[in-house]
Amino acid sequence: MERLALLNERTPTAGTVPAFKVAGVPVRLHFTFVLLLAFLVVTDLGHESSGTFALYLAGLFASVLLHELAHAGAAAHLRVRTLEIVMFPIGGLSRMERRLRPAEELWVTLAGPAANLAIAGVIFGYMALTKQAVTIGMAELLQPSDGNVTQRVAFANLLLAALNFMPAFPMDGGRVLRALLSMVRPAEEATRVAAWMGRMLAISMGLYGLVFSELLVVFFAFFVWLGATQETAASLGRTLTIGIPVRAAMITEFHKLGHGDTVREAANLLLSTSQQDFPIMHGDQVIGVLDRNGMLRALAQEGPEAYVAAMERDFIALEPDADLAEMLPLLARAGRCALVMDGARMVGMLTSENLSEFLLLRRFGMEPAV
Repeated sequence: MERLALLNERTPTAGTVPAFKVAGVPVRLHFTFVLLLAFLVVTDLGHESSGTFALYLAGLFASVLLHELAHAGAAAHLRVRTLEIVMFPIGGLSRMERRLRPAEELWVTLAGPAANLAIAGVIFGYMALTKQAVTIGMAELLQPSDGNVTQRVAFANLLLAALNFMPAFPMDGGRVLRALLSMVRPAEEATRVAAWMGRMLAISMGLYGLVFSELLVVFFAFFVWLGATQETAASLGRTLTIGIPVRAAMITEFHKLGHGDTVREAANLLLSTSQQDFPIMHGDQVIGVLDRNGMLRALAQEGPEAYVAAMERDFIALEPDADLAEMLPLLARAGRCALVMDGARMVGMLTSENLSEFLLLRRFGMEPAV
């Protein structure tokens, strides 16, 4: 378990960039979040309300971050560490060091929307104490001004809480639904139900956005669909791999590179085989992995006669008897390939392609050879 926690900590979510840390928890921005932020900034350039809009965006970002920190705080209370917080266009995601049990997931999940309700309550309380008028008309709320930024942030928090209480993945309500169903039904069945509701929600949002020309709603519907689909795939993967060791799905016949081999020799192997990730060996010791992208980068920057030893990178090492279901999220974040190590000896490779083939065969009832 300690080794798994260390591997998880070393492997951040793919497609993200580090931003900062809060209370020791790394906060990372998904590239789609950066693109959305750039889009919002560009579309607002030249407007008289640019400063007000930027202030509102900052308040919204802080609200989503506090939502995720509430998840992390509740998990810490249950002695579960949060490895990272990833900011997506439709919200954030707190990644825990292990999968939560149903009762844990219930309380950790509820902490997020509760934080948004608390933020809204504090803002409205402040407005009441300072005798500021609260406008409930949508026309006023949708029209930004210097005088209603605070109120708009408060209503945005109410909206965030309401959206997250919807019982569908990837909303918090979907996780609450899964936690409650998991208390009486198998966890994977509970996940499939919540993910199905998430897809139905995405279809409804997408149709609404298309009919009424609300492109932003279509944009959010796409990410809701994507999140629900990923949960379904992850659920199916866990069902097909739980209790099965890594050795059952690993590749045992593969090509290696010596530390003195050149990029030209690696490229020839890439062309003559279907393999795209090559362990770099120094005797019997693995010193790195050269993947296809690294090879192409080396050809462009260093030339074909460069030694592959200079192109080595960190690699993920899995134990052959580790539970394959526990390794699936790790492999998804690590990329295409992980090495299977029995102590210091390499015994196999686990690639995304071979894992997909293994899961496909398992779906048709083939029992793994362990």
